[in-house]
Amino acid sequence: MDEMTDRIIALKKSLNAVIVAHNYEVPEVQDIADFTGDSLELSRKCVEVDADVIVFCGVHFMAETAAILNPERTVLLSEANAGCPMADMIDVDSLREWKARYPRATVVCYVNSTAAVKAESDICCTSANAVKVVESLTNDEVLFIPDWNLGHYVSTKTSKHIVLYPGYCPPHQRVNPRHVEQAKESHPDAAVLVHPECAPEVIALADAALSTSQMLRYVKESDATTFLIGTEQGLLHRLRLENPGKSFHLLTTGLLCQDMKKTSLESVAITMEQRRNVVTVAEEVRVRAKLAIDGMLAIH
Repeated sequence: MDEMTDRIIALKKSLNAVIVAHNYEVPEVQDIADFTGDSLELSRKCVEVDADVIVFCGVHFMAETAAILNPERTVLLSEANAGCPMADMIDVDSLREWKARYPRATVVCYVNSTAAVKAESDICCTSANAVKVVESLTNDEVLFIPDWNLGHYVSTKTSKHIVLYPGYCPPHQRVNPRHVEQAKESHPDAAVLVHPECAPEVIALADAALSTSQMLRYVKESDATTFLIGTEQGLLHRLRLENPGKSFHLLTTGLLCQDMKKTSLESVAITMEQRRNVVTVAEEVRVRAKLAIDGMLAIH
């Protein structure tokens, strides 16, 4: 165990802290976390933990979600500048314009969004439960924000009318059908797993479109030994760790979220030492956003 890890473990004890990390974080940050997972898993875990401080290794909207669900705890974001380009593609004003355009639609908000946008929405979802959330609604018209690709994927799994907002995830948007075809030529026996934030024409060529947690389960249960992965490269660390007899290849280079990669062991340690990057949400926003998140968490 190196000096930096020792330092973080000591800080964790003194703060009575828990460290949670998204599957896209760098390997060494995942390795020092108490829990790793996708957005839905981490949202659920933050409610269950017995700690005074939650140190969130991820991006801002994720730490905001932890703060919304845990108003009595201190939430620290490991890297202050870790944001999300997709979350920045929608704000309250633009959402209100779309709501005015589709006044009868139920607003389903992907968790990759700000607390203020969540507060303007009816219910949240993650990539792991988006179809279940939409299917649970009594209304047949849905305004899905902000990810067009995930919303389109949901539209292929439901009879409801889905209105799509034009947001996207830049790394997932990079994957195109030619990447899939070329990767299959190199690994003809491989299973192709992509994230539902990928484009429809990419999903059409895949064996499955899955959230990161669903990819991990799929690989464990699969008889295949080689996998072509269409999501942010950080997931490869857990895939290889948990499946030592299997091999994994990215569909293309450049599947990198710069914001997820801003967190380092040093930034985690300094954040804890200085109790900096405290994430708070105004109470009137938090209460409304929590209703939308609670609706999501109630759906299994």
